[in-house]
Amino acid sequence: MYALARPLLFALDPERAHGLSLAWLDAAHRLGASALLARRPPPMPTQAFGLEFPNPVGLAAGMDKNGEHIDALLALGFGFVEIGTVTPRPQPGNPRPRLFRLPRQQAIINRMGFNNLGVDELVRNVERARRGHGLLGINIGKNKDTPNEQAARDYLHCLERVYPLADYVTVNISSPNTAGLRELQEEQALRQLVAQLREAQEGLAARHGKRVPMLVKVAPDLGDADIDAAARVLGELAVDGVIATNTTIARPGVEDSPLASEAGGLSGAPLLDQSTLVLRRLRARLPESIPLIGVGGITSGADAAAKMAAGAALVQCYSGLVFRGPELVRECVDAMRRRRDGSSRGTVSTP
Repeated sequence: MYALARPLLFALDPERAHGLSLAWLDAAHRLGASALLARRPPPMPTQAFGLEFPNPVGLAAGMDKNGEHIDALLALGFGFVEIGTVTPRPQPGNPRPRLFRLPRQQAIINRMGFNNLGVDELVRNVERARRGHGLLGINIGKNKDTPNEQAARDYLHCLERVYPLADYVTVNISSPNTAGLRELQEEQALRQLVAQLREAQEGLAARHGKRVPMLVKVAPDLGDADIDAAARVLGELAVDGVIATNTTIARPGVEDSPLASEAGGLSGAPLLDQSTLVLRRLRARLPESIPLIGVGGITSGADAAAKMAAGAALVQCYSGLVFRGPELVRECVDAMRRRRDGSSRGTVSTP
């Protein structure tokens, strides 16, 4: 069905098409017709962060910023869905247009800017969701007008609000669309922020009687020395997991596109190699006790298997769904299952 709908959606402004797609998903879910959109993959239980995921393929943050479509998205067969990025206060994000498709390259450029309705609205939406098909991650950030010196306050506020409802929480310090945000990845700033969040996490675990894993999402544009420094800090502070990676400010493979000069983060197929290199380097430098989620450029099952080969326990996709549709989820699960089962027999080489 997505193949039939895609020409209509691609004829619309990308942000309008995004909203219409989510409305269709909600309608299909309410009618019990989600199976017409995608075949749910057979279970592939996967352990990570002390959790069991129904399968290792998730939806990356950004598609459902306010947690308004959780059940409809989980019904597509994802093992987990990550909502957000959410900030303490509502904010409109950057001026439109701020979302651009590059169909020939299977790529997207966005400069959304953490547009969301605020953490209180997201909490209300999550409380209404049934969440019967998979796990829920909540991605937290800071408001645009909060200076970096006070960023911890925003992250701590969001962490406390979402903690009782999340299966895991992601700390987003790597979006290129909030001015100065990526400076929080610098070694000293990263150590200060994550140390405060780790202390709060342990306090919340004691208060709520459950420990919710906390992950950190990093950029693909870090140099080798910066990756090594981030791995050192995150390993020493014993975060529960790392997501590699966010979108890139580089323009690999799209230099000849008239949209290449648009400001924002590039995602989709051109990001695959760059994000996987960062993933592989992090895996080599982080303790084995810290699992990784591989995201960036997954447009086929082979791409998901490549992330697994590079050290990812789980993967996430987003832009690939725009170009391939919901069938991508099952394709990725099947490819990862073949890689896992083949690797356990020692017969599969790295993709």
